[in-house]
Amino acid sequence: MTAKDKTKTKAISLDEIERCIRLYAPNADLSLLSKAYTFSSEAHFGQVRISGEPYHHHPLEVALILTQLKLPPSSIIAGLLHDVLEDTTVTKEQLCAEFGEEAATLVEGVTKIGQIAFKSLEEKQAENFRKMVVSVAQDFRVLLIKLADRLHNMRTLHALPEEKQKRIAQETMEIYAPLANRLGIGWMKSELEDCALRYLKPDIYQTLVKKVEAGLSARTTYIETVIEEVRSTLAANGINGKIYGRTKHFVGIYQKMMRRGIPFEEVYDLMGIRILTDSRMNCYAILGIIHSLWPPIPSRFKDYIAIPKPNLYQSIHTTVVGPEGQHVEFQIRTEEMHKLAEEGIAAHWVYKEGGPVREKDEKTFAWLRQLVEWEQDITDTRQFMDSVKSDLFGDMVYIYTPQGDVKELLRGSTPIDFAYAVHTEVGNHCVGAKVNGKMAPLGYILNSGERVEILTSPNHLPNRNWLKLVKTPKAKAKIKHFILTTERTKSLEIGRKLLERELKKAQLNPKEVLNGDQILNGVKPIGIHTLEDLFAGIGYGKIRAASVIAPLLPEPHFKTEAPKEIKKNDSEKGAIKVKGLGDIMVHISSCCTPVPGDEIIGFVTRGRGVSVHSRTCPNIDHFTYNQDRLIEVSWERAAGITHCVDISVLTVDQPGVLGAVSTAISQDAANISRAEIVTTQDQKATLKFSIQIRDATHLQQVLNHIEKVEGVLRVRRVRKEGVK
Repeated sequence: MTAKDKTKTKAISLDEIERCIRLYAPNADLSLLSKAYTFSSEAHFGQVRISGEPYHHHPLEVALILTQLKLPPSSIIAGLLHDVLEDTTVTKEQLCAEFGEEAATLVEGVTKIGQIAFKSLEEKQAENFRKMVVSVAQDFRVLLIKLADRLHNMRTLHALPEEKQKRIAQETMEIYAPLANRLGIGWMKSELEDCALRYLKPDIYQTLVKKVEAGLSARTTYIETVIEEVRSTLAANGINGKIYGRTKHFVGIYQKMMRRGIPFEEVYDLMGIRILTDSRMNCYAILGIIHSLWPPIPSRFKDYIAIPKPNLYQSIHTTVVGPEGQHVEFQIRTEEMHKLAEEGIAAHWVYKEGGPVREKDEKTFAWLRQLVEWEQDITDTRQFMDSVKSDLFGDMVYIYTPQGDVKELLRGSTPIDFAYAVHTEVGNHCVGAKVNGKMAPLGYILNSGERVEILTSPNHLPNRNWLKLVKTPKAKAKIKHFILTTERTKSLEIGRKLLERELKKAQLNPKEVLNGDQILNGVKPIGIHTLEDLFAGIGYGKIRAASVIAPLLPEPHFKTEAPKEIKKNDSEKGAIKVKGLGDIMVHISSCCTPVPGDEIIGFVTRGRGVSVHSRTCPNIDHFTYNQDRLIEVSWERAAGITHCVDISVLTVDQPGVLGAVSTAISQDAANISRAEIVTTQDQKATLKFSIQIRDATHLQQVLNHIEKVEGVLRVRRVRKEGVK
């Protein structure tokens, strides 16, 4: 059934849900299920979805999806009730009284994920995900209910406006489908992706649907022929195996087309064959039989039984050149492996029987512990989301420790990443590495299957250069945390010494002053409430010690105003307001050269005052290791001040174009301070100008006028690269 078909299914009944539960839990107590259904229906009475259907249809659909995961009745009840705390007047206390603490806590966990107001959609997505991580750490079923909720929302996404469709589909493709994959729920991951593709790339989706359906009959006949030959060969060799065909989902087809740069007609393995057997040994025996029937394609063989995927998925994948020269993909696994592949984490015994997690099951939850660790270590929300998307859902390599354990790392990782994967202290004291028994540099890119031994020294510590070598968010976070802690410790020491020196110069007793309240009362207006923050601010250069003690001096010595936001002026770059005390030098960063109108942020440098960057500057990410040195700055209106900006204009190479572009710039009262022309062999020219403009609005006006000049192909603002 396609994503399109699923939007047309009729409303289900409670009887259908009960029948599904009985199939996998025939002795389950369903006495509260009917009560939950009635409670949910009454709570949502009168509410309708945007599609026009009664709202209580949605909780029923979510509950049915949860039965596909074979969850216990308490989880199904939570699915029926999952929206009552958020969308009705029902309280948690009522849920506890009616359905027990377990169901009420699950509902609360799902509800908390979406109840905060945020400044932007990006922030909302990131913070909602953080809350989900915290909730999931308490009970994994919260995530399963949230995924079921998202799946039904995707099935009915057609009722929403196009803008919302694309936003929700993008979030599903980036977050929820990979999460389903990490949980090992393959069917849910595939359906979420196909639903998302339908709205993100509707033309491509509809084309794929038509082309897949057009050749379905011929492909089915072909696959049945191959299956019959495999079945008879297995029987002749006395090997048990259930064999059936499977169709590749639309996103899988689309990704293969994009990855290989081929048209639909050259995707030969649109259908595959899956074989289920009774033992691991028989999996390899069946593999040998298939390879004896048809030649395998070496590059298309993967043994996920020997090295399972991060979600514990196990199967052998092999593609052969089958009858008539067509490629056929086989998946070979045991019944137990197949159950885990279909139900994923939901099949795990610990959530049905309770009790301690067995040692061999620890890997099942390792990635969750990693998520929780990131959530605690990475304070910047955007950085947290980037870490999740890249590491959790990225392409992985599998590296062996000297003891034979496997560590999962992001592709492109180095020995330093591996060291931090082993233990934070191993990473912090890493001095070298042996890869497959031979010394390798710390910047060596690791490959799957390699054996790595880390060499350590108690006197060796991380440095900033390591940030250029590591790939995994865990390693980056640990290195940044170490640098931040070390630099803060140094700044605290420097700040204390500078303040004590100023106090002694003013003939004040440092011990008495620092033990009193007056000095902190004087800096509270600028957001400083502890002596530690005050020392750090002075040590980083944000605050001048002399300004801090000025209010403590007798009247004749009182030469500085009380703490407040001080205006800072740079005669060349314009007026900037910095939140801080004392005379702090301010300069515009040359890597992004922001102008009035651009959103800006300040970074306290060593010995050069505050460097002002655009908030979109690519180098901002390099500063996140030390949040304490970021400072709020803003533009001030200043008449007559101009700013130098570099622009690049791509034109056809013909007479008169340079003059016309120069005239367009001058007509907008923008002065040209430098011009450079570079011509190419394809009859084009690049004109590079440095121009003086008032602000971002003035710059855009100039760019718009240049764009209208005949012969101009493209015009853009140029920002320099590299950390400044």
